[in-house]
Amino acid sequence: MRTSRSDGFTLLEIMVVVLIIGLLMTVLATNLFKRLGGAQADIARLQVTKLSQQLELYKLDNGTYPSADQGLEALVHEPTGEPRPRRYPAGGYVSSKDLEDPWHNPFKYDRPGKNNAQSFDLYSYGGDGQAGGDGENADIGNWEVSSER
Repeated sequence: MRTSRSDGFTLLEIMVVVLIIGLLMTVLATNLFKRLGGAQADIARLQVTKLSQQLELYKLDNGTYPSADQGLEALVHEPTGEPRPRRYPAGGYVSSKDLEDPWHNPFKYDRPGKNNAQSFDLYSYGGDGQAGGDGENADIGNWEVSSER
């Protein structure tokens, strides 16, 4: 007596497995993108801290922060306008790529600052590049970063 035996999977079984894999990938990707946004905000906070430290070093070397007109470029290239730096390191204080946040927008620099009237405000507008926002799109400024320590 011979029994009929079918090897392999039916089309329905394959479709169910593909559907389950697709659902798992969707859940995984959603959680991964949420974590990525949080990681970029953390990186922006670290960059604000680093640039703030370099601005403090600039002030120690030169007696003043860069003017609003000189901006953060004064950390990359020696300013030619007033106030001229007294001492300027050969390679600058940072590279030009350090002046961009993780979303590839330039950091903002106000001198004097609205939040730090005696020094400067240094900030990123977050993921959306617009003032305000929540979560990944929230603004990140040196007045917040320094108070979190």
